[in-house]
Amino acid sequence: MEEYQTFETDLIHAIFKLVWSRRALERQLLEGTDALDGEVGAGTSKKNRPTSEAVQRAATIAEAEGTDKIEATHLERILPQLLLDF
Repeated sequence: MEEYQTFETDLIHAIFKLVWSRRALERQLLEGTDALDGEVGAGTSKKNRPTSEAVQRAATIAEAEGTDKIEATHLERILPQLLLDF
């Protein structure tokens, strides 16, 4: 039986939060606005939407199967649907 790489949901969440925080801070420094509080975790840029959507859908499938880790098979299952949506 093949062993698949798994990803812990807390790790994925922490990575996304870190990236969103950094990008919001960069935007704030470039634009000189105080929009940091409203942007952190509130949404994603157009580039990140498919990625975050894929992780959310894979997490939903993982939860339905009773596991708290996203495996490669979960991502494989949602890719056709994701491609049709975008």
